Amino acid sequence: MNTHSHILIIGGGLAGLTSAIHLAKEGMSVSLIEKDNYPKHKVCGEYISNEIVPYFDFLEINLDHIQPTRITEFAISTQKGDVIRSKLPLGGFGVSRYTLDHYLWNKASESGVQLIQDQVVDIRYKKDMFVIKTSTNQTFTGDYVIGAHGKRSLLDRTLQRNFNDKKSPWLAVKAHYKADFDSNIVALHNFKGGYCGLSMVENNIVNACYLVHYKSFKKYKDLALFEKEVLSQNPHLRSFFNAAILLFEKPITISQINFEKKKPVENHVFMVGDAAGLIHPLCGNGMAMAIQGAQMICELLVKNKESVNIVSRNELERKYTKNWNAVFAKRIYTGRMLQKILLNGNLQKFSYTLANALPAIVPKIIKQTHGNPLVC
Repeated sequence: MNTHSHILIIGGGLAGLTSAIHLAKEGMSVSLIEKDNYPKHKVCGEYISNEIVPYFDFLEINLDHIQPTRITEFAISTQKGDVIRSKLPLGGFGVSRYTLDHYLWNKASESGVQLIQDQVVDIRYKKDMFVIKTSTNQTFTGDYVIGAHGKRSLLDRTLQRNFNDKKSPWLAVKAHYKADFDSNIVALHNFKGGYCGLSMVENNIVNACYLVHYKSFKKYKDLALFEKEVLSQNPHLRSFFNAAILLFEKPITISQINFEKKKPVENHVFMVGDAAGLIHPLCGNGMAMAIQGAQMICELLVKNKESVNIVSRNELERKYTKNWNAVFAKRIYTGRMLQKILLNGNLQKFSYTLANALPAIVPKIIKQTHGNPLVC
């Protein structure tokens, strides 16, 4: 079997599915290859800034259909439990990846996207065309490829991406709970060696997702014991985990989370979402940034197809790289700096004192990691 599409998308997460819906809406032939089945839980903070709402409206994605939780406030605590609260400049909503990705998958299908559940094992670019092979020996060809395959994939090794061989000490853990929790708040609570985000998603379920340095975790090597001995040193996390009822059989985890810099274009593949650059959890806005990256490449591809004077592939790649860096580089840098501050006990204390003295500084920092509404 050899199927040709104008656009091939590898990966069916937020960035991949949003790209597919957008391009299909503009009349392009699109095939999307995803290795997993839906619905599926993913390790994710599951909070999205309202900046993406105008873009979702353009794509006719009806958020009311999935009944997200509306969120208006942000709270952050030090390891000792001192809290700073602030209004979110744009507000946002909480929705699980289990629900949202499944909804977008069905939306893409309705939009005419060819959806293939398979794993890409090889990708080659030759004679101005891509040839993709999958684990079931299927072959697909396309004029352009969008890489939306997430944080780390076998495809990164195939493409010989520089970051792929570098070990990372970060571990992420996520689970859903039933708990008494203020639905208006997305909270970030620090503990020794990491931080934990809490926010409500649909159906009054609370998502708890934390990132921890393996150096802090390796002494325990057991999630329940680690949460009891380390996370619970923060009184807010202690109160939450003592009362919350776990809804999963066990939490899900991802290891080797790599925050090394990535290129937005590799071997002529346009990277989006985490494949383009892992968006630091402290930005609190990774889902919105993945969606905005999708919008960015889709608008370039659509404009180029409709243009009388179609630009070269190299020029298109240059424009995407320039746009991606202009929009996201500063946000990712801010996230890295925030991590250094929040993982240092003394800097945490100083930051808390400063924020108490100058409360207006908190929404200004939030704005550094968020964008303006995505006008279409």
